[in-house]
Amino acid sequence: MHSNTELPAVVMCDLDNTLYEYDPAHKAAMNAVRSKLNQTMSVKDDDFTRAFNAAKAEVKAMLGNTAGSHSRLLYFKRMIEALGLKTQPLLSLDLEQTYWRSFLSSAQLLPGVKEFFEELHCLNIPRVLVTDLTTQIQLRKLIYFELESSFDLVVTSEEVGVEKPDGRIFNYALSKVTRGRGPVWMIGDSIEKDMIGAKQAVNAHTFLRGGMLRRVNRQESVDTVFKDFWDLLPLIKGISSAVFESASNVADFNLTHSLSSNE
Repeated sequence: MHSNTELPAVVMCDLDNTLYEYDPAHKAAMNAVRSKLNQTMSVKDDDFTRAFNAAKAEVKAMLGNTAGSHSRLLYFKRMIEALGLKTQPLLSLDLEQTYWRSFLSSAQLLPGVKEFFEELHCLNIPRVLVTDLTTQIQLRKLIYFELESSFDLVVTSEEVGVEKPDGRIFNYALSKVTRGRGPVWMIGDSIEKDMIGAKQAVNAHTFLRGGMLRRVNRQESVDTVFKDFWDLLPLIKGISSAVFESASNVADFNLTHSLSSNE
């Protein structure tokens, strides 16, 4: 377990369900897709649910732990086929766009996100987004949330070829930034993917968002539990103030000692 006494040399952060709540956005997006299929093809809710779940399971079984296994386009293409239809290129693409358009319009950035990463920028601490999923949609999310300048580096599982908790994605991310002395911080919502993965790969100080303390207090992979980024902002400010005050005291002592030696 790590203590919060040193400024981090770099802060890595997950995206989905860490910077925003995933479930409400996903629910709204699925409702939009379901409604479109009901209106255009009279697909009943039960048939939609059955076909989508079967399609998703098939895609994940075939692709394993890869970025492509999250592809909504593949899910909807296979779903249409599972409904007994031939491949429908236009409809598949339309459903994917409907999903992500509804998803983004329903997603809400958590309080304090922009302010926290701006504070890191002011402290010259590298900020790295480490995320599963395909690069295109993750970049679209950053643009939608107006977070383009909130990260110095974005690393996706698509470009690395492995997903969290594989240590290669964390090591690759760190290899791309210049960092000084201090701990590596990892912020995320998944104990397995973010906490255990980063802890084992780079001995990160881990911050779990939204976890129930009673559920995680025995997890050695979790150092800190927080609700939203307003919780982390005073933490980083407090550490920086203590560090700079300590450095100032050392400088004053050295100056005083130097003047005394010259008398």
